[in-house]
Order: sequence, then structure tokens, then C-alpha cells
Amino acid sequence: MNLNKVFLIGRLTQDPEVRTTPSGQLVCSFRLATNRIWTNQETKERQEKTDYHNVVLWQRLAEIASQYLKKGSLVMVEGRIQTRSWEDNSGNKRYRTEIIAENIQLGPRENKEPFFEGQQETKKEGQQVSNEEIPVIEEETSSIEIPESDKKDEEEIDVKDIPF
Repeated sequence: MNLNKVFLIGRLTQDPEVRTTPSGQLVCSFRLATNRIWTNQETKERQEKTDYHNVVLWQRLAEIASQYLKKGSLVMVEGRIQTRSWEDNSGNKRYRTEIIAENIQLGPRENKEPFFEGQQETKKEGQQVSNEEIPVIEEETSSIEIPESDKKDEEEIDVKDIPF
């Protein structure tokens, strides 16, 4: 059994490029940047390396990507690696390794619309911040006292009376 499966999470380095093949199929391509960070064991310095991947999407995925993705968008791509070859105008054999996307998951939108009327959004140092009112529940260390008006006839429940 063989397996050719790729999962990448990264950011687009440019806006998606959309084309239509002569047979009428929609195809979209973009470059995706992924990075990894590690600490050099000898120097104890933080190291970072960025890799760039060519991603190709077909039909409905191409339509979705062209509609919702743009340069800098975060996206997860699931697909397979494919290397294709061709001869250029000079007769040289050329190769290109690509990720053929089979599934994508879009990252969070940068300019979100408010979810409900009371939610407002403001920008703070270049970032989007939600000013949604969130109720605060404080934990008290003392015991909770139930007002007399809320007290009912309190009976002890016997476990054998529970029907399940």
C-alpha cells in the first residue's frame, strides 16, 4: 500500500490566480508559505526557516479559493504531491512539484462582521478587537445563601427512588 498525503497550514504569498482550461474547467493556483521554528542546540539561538509550496485547486475548490482567499490569508490545505514535467521553448526539460488540493479549510477572517447588534469592533494597534459584552461571574469562597422566598420544602432524595 502507498500513501501520498499532505497537510499544510500557512499563508498565501500572493492573491490566488484563477484560469479556465480549454475544456472549461476552473483552476486556481497560489504559493503558500509555511515556517518552522527551532532552537539550535549548540548556540541556543532561535532558528526559523520558511518553505514555499505551489498549490493547485480545481473546480469548486478553485472557485472558493478565488472568492475568499487573498494575499496573507491563513489556510489549511489537504492534498497530494505531484511533480509534472514539460519542455520549455528552448527544448529544456522543466519540472514543477505542486500540492494538488483535495480539501481546504479557511482561516479566520480578518475583518469580521459583528455577530449580533450589541457587538462592536474597534481597531487597536493594527489588530481587530471585539468589544462584546461578556457577563462576569465571580466565584465566592463563602457558602451561598438561598433567600427564604426561594426555599422550597427540602427533602432528602433517596438514591433508590431515582428511575435510572
